Amino acid sequence: MAIQPVVRVQREDFDLQAEIDRLTDGRRDIGAVVTFSGLCRDEGGALGALELEHYPGMAEAEITRIAKLAIERFELLGLTAIHRYGKIAPGENIVLVIAAAPHRQAAFDGANFVMDFLKTSAPFWKKEHGKDGTQGGWVSAKDADDAARAKWAGNK
Repeated sequence: MAIQPVVRVQREDFDLQAEIDRLTDGRRDIGAVVTFSGLCRDEGGALGALELEHYPGMAEAEITRIAKLAIERFELLGLTAIHRYGKIAPGENIVLVIAAAPHRQAAFDGANFVMDFLKTSAPFWKKEHGKDGTQGGWVSAKDADDAARAKWAGNK
């Protein structure tokens, strides 16, 4: 039976422990669970909120594609990927990736792989809103994100 990832794009927050429990419930073949939760930074106290927009349907499809690649490549036993949209205040959750595997390295690599591809491939756009009420521009992709993704091309 093929492992199917859990993928959600949602406005509401998520509960890290509840998501881990849902992924591992009753499983005795899982030896490692690696989580990554991305939080909204305050950018030195200047950021009031980060607004995330996505392309509905396409965002879920792309995250699912990435998640399935990770499951196959790293032989994961489970994977959850949740990405929020809307206005997110500093300190709030933005993204969650949970990778479950028989051994730790596969779980670490799977979670890392998903995040590196999410940062560069998933159709999300970010706009900064200043604490002083000013609206910043849309945040551009970073070269470091592209470099992180590129490392997976030669790493089989």
